[in-house]
Amino acid sequence: MFTRKVVLIDPCSECIALIPLLRSSGWQVEETSLERVTEHDGGLCILRLTEAHLDDLRKIRALIASTYCQWVAVAPPSLLNAPGALELIADWFLDYHTLPLIHERFLTALGRNHGMACLRRITHISSPTPDEIFVGKTAKIRALAKMVSRVAPSESPVLIRGESGTGKELVAHAIHRKSPRHDLPFVAINCGAIPAHLIQSELFGHEKGAFTGAHQRRVGRIESAEGGTLFLDEIGDLPLEQQANLLRVLQERQIVRVGSSTPISVDFRLVAATHVDLEQAISDGHFREDLYFRLNVLELKTVPLRDQTPDILPMAEHFASLCMKDAARKPKHFGKAAIHVMRQHSWPGNVRELANRVQRGIILAEGREITPVDMGFEPPKANQLGTESLNIQLTRAERDILANALAHTPENMSLLAQTLDISRTTLYRLLKKHQLK
Repeated sequence: MFTRKVVLIDPCSECIALIPLLRSSGWQVEETSLERVTEHDGGLCILRLTEAHLDDLRKIRALIASTYCQWVAVAPPSLLNAPGALELIADWFLDYHTLPLIHERFLTALGRNHGMACLRRITHISSPTPDEIFVGKTAKIRALAKMVSRVAPSESPVLIRGESGTGKELVAHAIHRKSPRHDLPFVAINCGAIPAHLIQSELFGHEKGAFTGAHQRRVGRIESAEGGTLFLDEIGDLPLEQQANLLRVLQERQIVRVGSSTPISVDFRLVAATHVDLEQAISDGHFREDLYFRLNVLELKTVPLRDQTPDILPMAEHFASLCMKDAARKPKHFGKAAIHVMRQHSWPGNVRELANRVQRGIILAEGREITPVDMGFEPPKANQLGTESLNIQLTRAERDILANALAHTPENMSLLAQTLDISRTTLYRLLKKHQLK
């Protein structure tokens, strides 16, 4: 049960006059300034729109997008003719009222607004802050979060395994942030994205004149991670020759820049990740077994999205919240069909695919509701949604009642209308609607 809360933003005299009436009707009333509205969570926000607000539409949109409240506008009729006013209200506000307010009508409408806000919040799962790494409550994702907390304080190497798009780099970031090295650099290297002839220079650096194009000395990525965490993504794609060089670095904790013979001591925590089956790669001769045992001291496995069905909606809400906040877009929510499709999809691209589809939906949705088509899915068939809409069920019930009554009184329309407690005009309209006569 949601508390009936209303937040008055920079309240005008008309709104202040309503406070005693609102409180006597059971509303929890709070007052705040527009700049501090993000400190209030839930409920209805009532804003008295002025021309000053229309002069900075981006600010208003950003503030609305950053709250989990439903917004109601109060405005003088003349303001509705101002450029951008109607578009702002239609896209960003749940309802609006013109001044002067008629108290009884306003309270009735506010009750309906509260009901609509409750319906939206029932299907809305509060998104975590952008700083939170793990979104979801399933046992597997909670176990992964627990393992991150356990391995983070250690200095031992960590190997993160999992399918592409399951958030291996996010897990590496979480390990770094929870480690004693969190204030020092986190350096990520994608071993599969560096051209083979540049890998050694990228990892170890080079001296001026070491090769054609080496116009000045360059510090390598390993050296730049001094004191912090070195993350080697897609370690399974590292060429065999560089695997031997990396093994030497891990054993001796020293590097030698290309074009130099002077060893440089390095201190870093190693975290590696791969989607490759390293055991099979060892059997195929593509990965060094001694390097594997150096890397695989502490092992974590990320969870494919198909095994986190209950977490799909919270994750989608999380990505939608970030997208709307970053781009100051109007608030949108996932429709029933979109939620159904997301839960049925196999997610071969895992969390990365989900984030991309949510971003697409936020951008392409024309109204407040995100549909499967907006997210790049085929729309589900009506019978795939599990239950029929309320309108369909009501229409069927209406037809059945009419057909049953008509069977008992087929010739006397006046008696039939009286039995159903409707007028003859309404009866004829319904019979025509359901094609019963």
